[in-house]
Amino acid sequence: MAVIRWTTESEIWLRDIHKYISQDNPSAAARVVKSIYDKVQILRDLPEIGYKYRTEKEGEIRILLYGHYRIAYLIRVTDQIDVLGVFHGSLDIESYL
Repeated sequence: MAVIRWTTESEIWLRDIHKYISQDNPSAAARVVKSIYDKVQILRDLPEIGYKYRTEKEGEIRILLYGHYRIAYLIRVTDQIDVLGVFHGSLDIESYL
């Protein structure tokens, strides 16, 4: 079972998503953030479930889809998964990774 670590950047992305949605609907914002968090927990047992984005010296960067969002994560060789960011589908992910 892999260990999941949220990077500072990914926590900021999640906080920004919550802030944006909560402007119109605070309860929906909480549900979306919780659902994203829950989706990431699947990676503990199925780390390769997302599609391969590219390979780095540290490991593979993969993308897990959830609704309108792309969850970018790095599978390290040491059974650790680093969540790199949570990006809206309309963003150019290449400029962030």
